[in-house]
Amino acid sequence: MAGLMLLLLAIGSPLAALDTLLLADHMLQHLLLMFAAPALILLGAPINPLLRGLPAGVAREALGPFLKSPRMRRGGRALTHPATCWLALLVVNWGWHLPFAYQAALRNPGWHGVEHGCFFLAGLLFWWPVIQPWPSLARWPRWTVVPYLLLAELQNSVLAAILTLSGRVIYPYYDSVPRLWGISARSDQVIAGAIMWVPASLFFLIPAVGAVYSLLSPRALGAAHYPRPSPSRAARVQPFDLLRLPVVGALLHASYLRRAAQGLMLLAAVGVVADGFWGPAMAPMNLAGVMPWTYWRGLLALGLLIAGNLFCFACPFTLPRELAGRSRRQRWRWPRRLRTKWIALGLLVLFFFAYELLSLWNRPAATAGLIITYFAAAFIVDLLFSGASFCKYLCPIGNFQFVQALASPLEVRVRAPQLCATCATHDCLRGNSSHPGCALELYLPRKVGNLDCTFCLDCVRACPHDNVGILLHPPAKSLLDDPFRSSLGRLSKRPDIVALALVVTFAAFANAAAMVGPVDQLELKVDRVFGIASALPASAFLLVFGVVVAPILAYRLAGWGQGETQRRRLAMALIPLGLAMWTAHFCFHLGVGLASGWPVVQRALADVGLQWLGQPKWEPAPAVGLQTLHAIDLILLDIGLLTSLYLLWRLVKVHSTSARAALTQMMPWAVLALALYLAGAWIVLAPMQMRGMQMDTSAGVTLGLRRDAGRS
Repeated sequence: MAGLMLLLLAIGSPLAALDTLLLADHMLQHLLLMFAAPALILLGAPINPLLRGLPAGVAREALGPFLKSPRMRRGGRALTHPATCWLALLVVNWGWHLPFAYQAALRNPGWHGVEHGCFFLAGLLFWWPVIQPWPSLARWPRWTVVPYLLLAELQNSVLAAILTLSGRVIYPYYDSVPRLWGISARSDQVIAGAIMWVPASLFFLIPAVGAVYSLLSPRALGAAHYPRPSPSRAARVQPFDLLRLPVVGALLHASYLRRAAQGLMLLAAVGVVADGFWGPAMAPMNLAGVMPWTYWRGLLALGLLIAGNLFCFACPFTLPRELAGRSRRQRWRWPRRLRTKWIALGLLVLFFFAYELLSLWNRPAATAGLIITYFAAAFIVDLLFSGASFCKYLCPIGNFQFVQALASPLEVRVRAPQLCATCATHDCLRGNSSHPGCALELYLPRKVGNLDCTFCLDCVRACPHDNVGILLHPPAKSLLDDPFRSSLGRLSKRPDIVALALVVTFAAFANAAAMVGPVDQLELKVDRVFGIASALPASAFLLVFGVVVAPILAYRLAGWGQGETQRRRLAMALIPLGLAMWTAHFCFHLGVGLASGWPVVQRALADVGLQWLGQPKWEPAPAVGLQTLHAIDLILLDIGLLTSLYLLWRLVKVHSTSARAALTQMMPWAVLALALYLAGAWIVLAPMQMRGMQMDTSAGVTLGLRRDAGRS
């Protein structure tokens, strides 16, 4: 009934009377016809009541044989095949938005009706494989619903980006009609693109996120395999384990893979340091200006999003620790009072400030010096102290990853906890004569989440029962509970970890905002107003506010009237949104600058006499289209927002007596998450400086050196 009412609203209400005057109104109409009404109608399982509404004789004698005929069944199966349904949406959505087709529908009422009919029928077909109304059967495995929806969201976002970001009016028809309320045709088009971009994305992403959580839930897995699972059968349902894969598992289990990865990263670090000191001073032509700030950061974010602490697995900074560990001198224990994340948090904030205020991205020699300092600090600390103290208590990169990896889908944990209950040696923690144990002192049966886990897999190799795996679980699932975690305790009792999570989350938006044109212009205006010659004060003020002040204010205001334990747990629910912003930001730079590394490598090798890679050809344009990158960035932000809202709802629902009470507690945090999401959407759509690249400003981005040149 709700679907039919929305259908009536779309074509038989004042909304339909304005579709030839306002593109935004027309877009909202299409949204109802293609996404909302068809999905609700199919959720109502309409085939059964339609058949029951027919006279029994007609249904049995006429319609029944017709529907059961071989040709009809073959045609129905072909028509409702997921590939056909997806292509139907693609063809109808893009075909009718071509200027000649769209304007023909506006000028001719008959074609207008055909257009709306196509949208509605394409919507019914698209949602058919997702909802699977009776009596349809699944044609593809249920997990394929996720890429099915995400790919549909991607094509829709690209089309929306064209409407929103185009510098001209795509449909001149709207220039020839009276403009209502003083809205220009160009502004009307931008509003229509925004409607197509944001609300339409939710129709794809909400069911996609729901499908992911349902597919990864052990309860859902048990129900899928066994309609009425007994405890013994349900126990046999195991989640996906990366170490159980035939070839990948064997490679990860072997210690030489990590050594090889660390060796490659060490060689890369040596090359970056050497080029940083003795290569060209221009960052876009230097390995130290491109590799760390374009490639490493982008791959780091992707690794966190897809798996977890992959960089920690290949981290070259742990090699000095292992060399220091072989020293025969007695090493001290890290002081008990310093076994917190406060020092790492301070170093991370210091890095954010140094990166922006000292322009590390534009100073190859400073980047090289930072890498050497990192190696020296890791070696000295782990030479003096045991227990991987540098990684656990000092390393800002590692702790940045520890927090973000709480939203990752893979986790190192035991396969069968009951087997660990009978283990007396605890080799995963203590090690044995063949393999070392966990250097970070994580006892696997009590380990929850990815905090303090470097994915070194020493526990995997040390376990004599082969009971440790890299298991798949719903992203951010470990944030829903607050158990006692090995070497960490309860997160709700750790203000240092909560502060680290908040700073990392807000810094994602502050760091990206510092690179967009409007913020850069604002800083220049502040400098001129106060007569300041240096660029540092305005930048420092914005950083202090974004990285330090804003998290404190948000934590206090959103958690007003709530207990400290609940406030801390709700603050941790913002981690997925922060990870989404970091990934969107870094992947934007990686996508645009994907081709920038090759000429830099060619130049570096040519400088040492190796000409076999040829002469460098500097790329003048982005490697990936900006509209595609904008669409991907917004999809990431959408998923991050939905995941954080889901976590907030689950957390407040546990301690609430009613749905109204839960909504009351959740509302300020949801408003905060939505505000961060809107800020992130504005940031990724604004012109951004392409630091560390030689880029023509006509490509739609801003040259990284413009800011410093303008101020000097």
